[in-house]
Amino acid sequence: MSERIVIIGAGHAGFNVTDALRREGFDGEIVLIGDEPHLPYQRPPLSKAFLTGDYDLERLLLRPAGYYDDNRVTLRLGDPVAAIDPASANVTLAGGDIISFDKLVLATGSRMRQLNIAGHELDGVCYLRTHDDAVTLMEGLESAHSVAVIGGGFIGLEVAATARKLGRNVAVLEAADRLMARALPPLLSGYFADYHRGRGIALHLSTQADRIEGNRGKVGAVRSGETEIEADLVVIGIGVVPATELAEAAGLECDNGIIVDALARTSAPNVWAVGDCTSHDNVWAAARLRLESVQHATDQARTAAAAMMGRSEPYRAVPWFWSDQYDLKLQIAGLTDSHDDEIIRGDPASGQFSAFYYLGDDLKAVYSVNRPGDHMATRRLLALGRTLPRDVAADPDANLKPFIR
Repeated sequence: MSERIVIIGAGHAGFNVTDALRREGFDGEIVLIGDEPHLPYQRPPLSKAFLTGDYDLERLLLRPAGYYDDNRVTLRLGDPVAAIDPASANVTLAGGDIISFDKLVLATGSRMRQLNIAGHELDGVCYLRTHDDAVTLMEGLESAHSVAVIGGGFIGLEVAATARKLGRNVAVLEAADRLMARALPPLLSGYFADYHRGRGIALHLSTQADRIEGNRGKVGAVRSGETEIEADLVVIGIGVVPATELAEAAGLECDNGIIVDALARTSAPNVWAVGDCTSHDNVWAAARLRLESVQHATDQARTAAAAMMGRSEPYRAVPWFWSDQYDLKLQIAGLTDSHDDEIIRGDPASGQFSAFYYLGDDLKAVYSVNRPGDHMATRRLLALGRTLPRDVAADPDANLKPFIR
């Protein structure tokens, strides 16, 4: 009898497990289960090109429908999983169907952190995580005059930039004293703050939203203390939390995510987990952490697929991230959990520069703005375990390729 692998979650992580298993030569049955009724699709464009109408759902799809038929993947979409039982090797769907498995992969991702303040239920208050969220937000932008974005992280600022490009008045409220504080060092936070202000966005830093006010059930303003910010559309982007409910109910070990080892194995036999929902010992941070990125989901999915096929390829991919805001492409390679030196390559005023971060003689991370060559070269350097002399990093004309070779 052929083996059956069940994958819960049809996002980037779940899809890439499916794809990697077939590439690894797995010839058994694959069942891919997704909460949403849509085929697996890309999420990054939802805050940018999709909102402007440049993308539609078909263009978002990771693969067309025929791919799943050609690769003998059974899709169960729009019927969420209600429970998993590793002991009996069964998955129970909300609709009542029970699916047995030989191996199980949890790719449940994350969900939006909720802001439960007064007025959060008003019409015109939006989150952005799914395609359907993006459709709702896009429809709201069509008639909105003033948009308030609560949260100055990647998603919040991408939405703010898109709304401003569409001609809306935009204000951003951020509880921290700088933008993208979890992801960026102060230099980059300040650069992006100046850029957003220069395009007419009102930034309210160190500002906590106290309540959302409205009239006849429709949002009209966001209030912080005595400050009132007019808005007929409010977008909340204050981060995500890992979707670990199924794992916790099944007794799997969790701590800010489903705990996995270097091969993406959970604490239960024959159960793997990948993507945003996982917590792992990261070799680059020398600590346990949870990463939220498409590339992490893809790389960890490949590790899990190889492990299920009996090949040990421990996860040690260089963390990298990106964000598009206006005409700025921010690309990050590595982690700046600790550093003692900052080297700037290029002129920030030109809109093309990179910031290199060192700890001693070791290159730890690189943040590039509209310098994709720097990003690609230094990401490769990090993967090879090599560093870069500071004088080379500081010279915008220096060739980095010899250091890769």
